[in-house]
Amino acid sequence: MGLSDLPEVRYPLFVVFATVYQITMVGNGAILLAIGTEKKLHTPMYYLLANLSLLDIFCSSVTVPKMLENLLTEKHSISFVGCALQLYFLVALMGTEVFLLAVMAYDRYVAICLPLRYTLIMTKVCCVRLTSGTWAAGFLNSLIHTLSTFSLSFCKSNWVNQYYCDIPQVVALSCSSTYVAEMLALVIGGIFGISACLATFVSYIYIISTILKIQSAEGKCKAFSTCASHLLVVCLFYGTAIFTYMRPSSTQRSPARDRLISMLYGVLTPMLNPIIYSLRNTEVKGALRRVLCR
Repeated sequence: MGLSDLPEVRYPLFVVFATVYQITMVGNGAILLAIGTEKKLHTPMYYLLANLSLLDIFCSSVTVPKMLENLLTEKHSISFVGCALQLYFLVALMGTEVFLLAVMAYDRYVAICLPLRYTLIMTKVCCVRLTSGTWAAGFLNSLIHTLSTFSLSFCKSNWVNQYYCDIPQVVALSCSSTYVAEMLALVIGGIFGISACLATFVSYIYIISTILKIQSAEGKCKAFSTCASHLLVVCLFYGTAIFTYMRPSSTQRSPARDRLISMLYGVLTPMLNPIIYSLRNTEVKGALRRVLCR
């Protein structure tokens, strides 16, 4: 469907989202450059941040280039195979980010609550295993949903009521029973999402309780600032994703509202993550300055 068919709206939207996409690429690319070139940043926390930046780059690249093309042309179309691939990679990357946010919360829990055992627990091997597990789980989860969605029969309208291919909008085009596909998305997505969400927030409950015991006011402020930034993005990500996906009935959806919500987690969040997580970090900014000076 695209975002708009009005020329006076489409072209300004193209400029806005092209700018947002460039900022996303530059911001996350800068994080990867700083972490890759600065040996001081070769730690578990920054290793996880590098994975988050990769996810943000890939996630934006799955939907935004096609959206920009549709804004410039009147041909709002995508091939059947292209739609399936777009849905698969989008769900895989979003699922991977859910698990990665939980791993990042666990890393901060170990660092703040178990500081003396941090280097023994968060080893390089442990970090590689955790991140490999998040990527594998995300892509396996997406494979199940994609096969379930595209095993349906399609004989209705071929207009996807979104600016990209997503599970609810594609399922809505099926002329066969969608109960199994919708329940599968609800149950599997709920189990994985709720588990990762609980792991994230339980970690932060322990973190906050530990921070409250810190005697130094400066230490408390610094720790709370870091936690607030992380929790802000986590709440935004989970809130928009759950509202978008965790509804079994596709007939009660507001297309305009869904587009707005999908903009938040699909376009704006990847742009904000580098700012919230890393570009406010003095070590990362120092590393970028040294790289640019060289």
